Amino acid sequence: MVSWTAMIMGCALHGYAEDAISLFEQMKLEGIRPNHVAITAILTACSHAGMIDEGRRYFDRMTEEYGIRPGLEHYAAMADLYSRKGKLNDAYQLISTMTTPTGTIWSLLLSACRVHKNVDLAEKVASKIFEVDPENIGARVLLSNIYANEGRWKEVAKVRMTMRNMGIRKNPACSWIEVKNKIHTFIADDKSHPLHDEINNALCELQEKMELAGYVADTSEVLHDVDDEQKKYLLYGHSERRAIAFGIMSTPAGTTIRVIKNIRICVDCHTAIKLISKIVGREIVVRDNSRFHHFRDGECSCGEYW
Repeated sequence: MVSWTAMIMGCALHGYAEDAISLFEQMKLEGIRPNHVAITAILTACSHAGMIDEGRRYFDRMTEEYGIRPGLEHYAAMADLYSRKGKLNDAYQLISTMTTPTGTIWSLLLSACRVHKNVDLAEKVASKIFEVDPENIGARVLLSNIYANEGRWKEVAKVRMTMRNMGIRKNPACSWIEVKNKIHTFIADDKSHPLHDEINNALCELQEKMELAGYVADTSEVLHDVDDEQKKYLLYGHSERRAIAFGIMSTPAGTTIRVIKNIRICVDCHTAIKLISKIVGREIVVRDNSRFHHFRDGECSCGEYW
């Protein structure tokens, strides 16, 4: 069971949902009864591929066929599936049926409210989170970002003031890459790396090639009250781009670039990295806080679900 579940979850996190489903069904054919962990894995696969009908079917079957009572992890996977598909009200209704929903599971929906720009529901969900977890840093940052995305700077200031009064500080976005057995850490627009100038030059070259290939910066997720040119500059310095540029200049041609990021990759960086993978002819693997993204020849394994 452990081996089957590990393979199913591995496929799920890397974007190979059909392979995950095939493994799950093969496991059952071999007489192995799914447990609660296997159900979590297959629901995760459906969530990461936007397979809502399949996800509903497996969720319903877990009690009817396998006698497994849905736990927090199963509700979380289904809420994530609904949220990724933009079915925010369905996600809200599902979470509301739970006896004691946690701040973490409500935060899945709050994150989706940001992606789908639903401020009214975001405020409703945020209040649910703060009822059970008033010091939830991520939720307050998300709410601030949702307001910023709508240009509601007074509300942004209010949320940030509350955070300061509570002594809450936002963790910076970081990316890591290993080159020659050494871990290199990058923070957005950080100038501390010894090869800072060379990395900037590499980024400039990539930017020029991307623009020739049709790239236009999406500044919608730059959550600062600045002009468009400054927003483009801020995107240009995102930590994963700096890590990727360093990886390209520090490894032989054709080498796969592997980067880890501590938060969700933004829409613009996702678009940019797809183009970069095609321009440099390399596979680029980015593990953000949600899943693995395999960028290859201008495409990503996530199928735009992340």
